[in-house]
Parts: sequence; C-alpha cells; structure tokens
Amino acid sequence: MKSISITTDYITLGQFLKLANCVSTGGHAKIFLQETTIRVNQEMENRRGKKLVPGDIVQVDGCGTFQVVRS
Repeated sequence: MKSISITTDYITLGQFLKLANCVSTGGHAKIFLQETTIRVNQEMENRRGKKLVPGDIVQVDGCGTFQVVRS
C-alpha cells in the first residue's frame, strides 16, 4: 500500500487520482471514474468531488491501493 500525503484537511477524489499518478489531468479523471472500479474504505465510489481525509484507504483497479496521510 502506498501513502499519499496531503497538507490540507481533505483532498477530492479527482485531485487524489492525479497525485497517485492514476490519471494525468482532471478531465481524464472524469472519464476514468466512469470506467474504473474505485473503492474508498471498501465502498464503491465514482464522484470526482468525494472528499478524502487522512486515514482513508483508496483502492483503484489497475493502479493500486493507497492510504491518505497527513504530511
């Protein structure tokens, strides 16, 4: 499991996907979310604006499993 560090209280799923190098742009994130299975804390998620907070576990098919951490 890889850690993704944030300096703010939360990060949106769309921003997170860019930080995790799963997508290259925000526009790509929208399409990626429609075509890819993503789970946040074991629950299916496809909203680009979903707020992720430190401690959340994000599983992205074909990209990996990540934990959001506070830097």
